[in-house]
Amino acid sequence: MVLGLPVPAVLLYCVAVAAALVYAPFLVVACSRLQVGYDLEAPRSIFERLPAYARRATWAHQNSFETFMLFAAAALMAFVRGVEAQQAGFAAIAFGVARLLFSVFYIANVPLGRSLMFGISSFCTASLCLV
Repeated sequence: MVLGLPVPAVLLYCVAVAAALVYAPFLVVACSRLQVGYDLEAPRSIFERLPAYARRATWAHQNSFETFMLFAAAALMAFVRGVEAQQAGFAAIAFGVARLLFSVFYIANVPLGRSLMFGISSFCTASLCLV
């Protein structure tokens, strides 16, 4: 049990939360696009006109897709194997927290924090494969 839930449930909930976190940085990008003026004919050309924090939010959004695929595969693999180890549940929760902070640090331009959160989330994914 982790936070009063069975570990398999924690794994599934964390996959759902991680999927939602993929789009959290994009909310910053969307707001910036509205402020700059959205061009329906060339939507990708707006990138150069975005403020620096919005460009970083775009990169955080793209990185979130890359890490989500690996995490989802690892968490679902642990779920299918019926892993009951508490460390698997804590690793899944830590992944979500680290990815949220990754986006915050990326958008706020805190490279050391961003790199640390990337490392922690990668470790969490790897540990789910090894549990």
